[in-house]
Amino acid sequence: MIQPQKKHEYAPTAREEAFLGTVEEEKYQREIINGLAPFFNEKAPEDMMSFYTENEVTKLRVLKGTDRDVESRMPVKITRHYYELAKTSPSIQRIVKASPDETDNLQGSEDPGNQMDYSPVEGLLHKYEMGLMYVVSTCSAHCRFCYREELIARKEIERQDGTVKKKGLAKIPEIIPYIKAHNEIVAANGGRHPETGREKLREILLSGGDPMVLNNGKLAAWFAALAEAGVESIRVGTKEMAFFPQRFDRTFLEMLDRFHETYPQVGMHFMLHFEHPDEILAKDEDGNYVHDDRGFKQWVPATGEAMRGLTSRGWLTVENQAPIIKGINDDPDALRILQREFKRAGGENHYFFCGRDIVAYKAFNIPIENAWQILNDSQKGLSGIEKHARLSITHYKGKTEVAAVTNEPIPGLKGSENGVVIFKLLRNAGSAPEVGKVCIVGRNPDALWFDDYEDRVLFDEAGLFDYKRVTAPGQVPGAISMPQTGGMCR
Repeated sequence: MIQPQKKHEYAPTAREEAFLGTVEEEKYQREIINGLAPFFNEKAPEDMMSFYTENEVTKLRVLKGTDRDVESRMPVKITRHYYELAKTSPSIQRIVKASPDETDNLQGSEDPGNQMDYSPVEGLLHKYEMGLMYVVSTCSAHCRFCYREELIARKEIERQDGTVKKKGLAKIPEIIPYIKAHNEIVAANGGRHPETGREKLREILLSGGDPMVLNNGKLAAWFAALAEAGVESIRVGTKEMAFFPQRFDRTFLEMLDRFHETYPQVGMHFMLHFEHPDEILAKDEDGNYVHDDRGFKQWVPATGEAMRGLTSRGWLTVENQAPIIKGINDDPDALRILQREFKRAGGENHYFFCGRDIVAYKAFNIPIENAWQILNDSQKGLSGIEKHARLSITHYKGKTEVAAVTNEPIPGLKGSENGVVIFKLLRNAGSAPEVGKVCIVGRNPDALWFDDYEDRVLFDEAGLFDYKRVTAPGQVPGAISMPQTGGMCR
């Protein structure tokens, strides 16, 4: 790789230090229950003991220490706030409640999407013009279907070079010099990296885990360091508004205000994760949504306050994205309510996702074609501004839209007798030369992942089924061949 003219080292600027000096901290009482042990040993709060029935506890206890131990696959964790919501919502219970069926089939990838192929610095994934950072390896509660179960469970995974170790977390002194060096090379070469064709690394997504479990000072340190490095847009991926909305308090919001005053050119975007309307809407003791005297559905008070705290700041955006998961939100009516109410509160509906190829994905994913139908049915009756969300599935090559599913054959196209699925490449992990290209496959109503279509490919200008892994983080997908392990789509 071409090296920059000078070596960059991180040192906070005077402006950075002045901003950090204004940050106020707060202590939070999330009342977290960690693991199944409190339920096994009857140490959980008395009113929470009923979260698992006696029969469920027995079945989970039997698996403890075996290769089907659900906590080895994904740690168990829940907050008091989320438990209170779950009491009247089977869908919310399914999000965080461990079940033996999780480990019936442990097929899946240890590194979903071959993410580590794009990690030039520990804790950073450099894809597209954007970087994603693992800044923490936990959340206030843990979704059983988590796309990052390998990070949350601190599993060892095999890297490109054959070494096996856990995914590391991003650190400011390592990330900032990389960003500056990459962008210096891009600027010196007319706006494109001479080897990868990538543009400036201008957008960073703070992820994990959930960045909002970090304190205000650590978040502020990341925001300021990235702004000083020339990052133009910062995203925060978080489910904390569902798990513990009280985190979006005065001290946090005032920190955001000071950041915007200090770095007004830097865009700020909150990518929230609500899977089901029960996470945002108040319900009565009978499990029915609460309406005011004008018929409007009412938000959970703490969640509504947190949402208003963000949306009232017109210089940032608030968007929602969520996977469609079996037994949780594979319901058009639920998704319709979620999209309508989130938009009414001032947010934007971003993406719904098909499930990823995580370990044990068959316990959670619904068929791709079914997910497309559910989302489309959910958007019947929504206005144009309410139904911006598209259905995405993350191929190794990049984010891919499930653009259409047809019921009728395409005249003259062999293999389309039962209809087709059309995929459209939305993001390309290299220099984006193939964005917008499509792939057409014959329908398979049981398909949960791309490999279920391997024998039905009809047209593939996007190269989704002729994928070759990169051998170095800076390369463009498909440029260099690498032997596959376990098939094209593990």
